[in-house]
Amino acid sequence: MGPVDLTDRIERSTGMDRQIQVISRAVRRRLRPGRLRDLLHGVPLGKPMHPPIANISLGLWAAVAVLDTIRADPRASRALLFGGIASAAPAAAAGVTDWSVLHREQQRVGFVHAITNLTALGLYAGSLAFRLAGDERRGRLLSFAGLSAAGLGGYLGGHLAYRQAAGANHAESVTHLVPLGWHNLCEVGGLPDGRPVTRRLGYIDLFVLRRGDEVTVLADGCSHLAGPLHQGRLVSENGSACVVCPWHGSTFRLSDGTVAHGPATAPQPSFETRVRGDGVLQVRPSQS
Repeated sequence: MGPVDLTDRIERSTGMDRQIQVISRAVRRRLRPGRLRDLLHGVPLGKPMHPPIANISLGLWAAVAVLDTIRADPRASRALLFGGIASAAPAAAAGVTDWSVLHREQQRVGFVHAITNLTALGLYAGSLAFRLAGDERRGRLLSFAGLSAAGLGGYLGGHLAYRQAAGANHAESVTHLVPLGWHNLCEVGGLPDGRPVTRRLGYIDLFVLRRGDEVTVLADGCSHLAGPLHQGRLVSENGSACVVCPWHGSTFRLSDGTVAHGPATAPQPSFETRVRGDGVLQVRPSQS
């Protein structure tokens, strides 16, 4: 069975769905919306937190394999092993936070990804224990086994990111599909007051909210996993009017589309608006 067959079978497998449902619900109950969850998602960075931290562990463990191959000073290998093990904890915390708000097919792959990485962590912990006890040979063998498990985990993580687009900005294409300049969108008088709706502009759907004489326009597909923002709730966050995605709770400021709360880390594309003399609402991509 090749790598593609493996990932396809994992995506379609329903045997682990019950465990996935229980664990993801427990994570969401335990980790309520707030600063800690935003930090683990990577909201302050504007990018997912899990991949760069996970790469630290993988890089350190790969370096151990190089040192073991050339029979370098055992103390250097132990130091790198310890660093990789220590950095695995925050990587796992960020990873499970992101995983808890993915689609089911993504969660299936992520579940196996987590199991392989936990296996790698156990093998590396055992390797460090053997080395500290003076058994370098067994320590090296467990390290090589751990690298194999970590490599499989990395492959599945790449599948999640590049094939299934977990963590990707699902609103990025909007800025490339709308030409610069002003575009007629709709009659402003036909928009309900205080209730968001969706309107079509070329190839894309837009979130449109009229409040009195003010009209706010954002990309409608949430940057997290493309949820329909016009079906979301309007809330206030620290005095800023925001919309909450109905799928996974990402919260965006209406003023400029920036992220108030994750799991989204990328902002929503926003649009400048103006009303022609005949009442036609015009929009153009924000220049900021």
